[in-house]
Amino acid sequence: MFETTPIADLLILRPKRHMDGRGFFSETWSGELWRERGLDIAWCQDNHSLSRRAGVLRGLHYQAPPMAQAKLVRCTRGRIWDVAVDARRGSATFGKWHGIELSAANWLQLFVPRGFLHGFLTLEPDTEVQYKVDNAYAPDCDGAVKWDDPDLAIDWPLAAVPLVSDKDAAAPRFAEWDTPFEMGAPA
Repeated sequence: MFETTPIADLLILRPKRHMDGRGFFSETWSGELWRERGLDIAWCQDNHSLSRRAGVLRGLHYQAPPMAQAKLVRCTRGRIWDVAVDARRGSATFGKWHGIELSAANWLQLFVPRGFLHGFLTLEPDTEVQYKVDNAYAPDCDGAVKWDDPDLAIDWPLAAVPLVSDKDAAAPRFAEWDTPFEMGAPA
């Protein structure tokens, strides 16, 4: 169920789907399996977004300590290109990103630990994304880094200029941003 990525602590999950003539059943999260993996996370909130068109880009977002958030992201309708950037100062992969397509068809999930920037691009209209977080939203800890920063060089599969929020358009570049995250420090 858990697969590693080139970035430490960033994980891909492949939940099983049990199919029959009615459809499918899937256990999309299990506290017991996560604890066996050494991840004892107390999810506190589920979020759900709908993007009406392909080419909506949300990110790169984070919440600073003490309200930093881990996320478990899945796409339940449509497809997204999901990206996490290691923002943990002192990490061997600081400033490196990993992207993966999440879709209703492939049923993959991405676990984004605290200390990462996160964003996604919708690849189809009417795409729905659901994700768990382990800390409540805190506006005073909310932030973003420029999604198209040339220093990060994220390979977004863009067909046109994406639709972004004003906040995301005005976000600072990675080099101009003072990360609040340290490798190994509680976030």
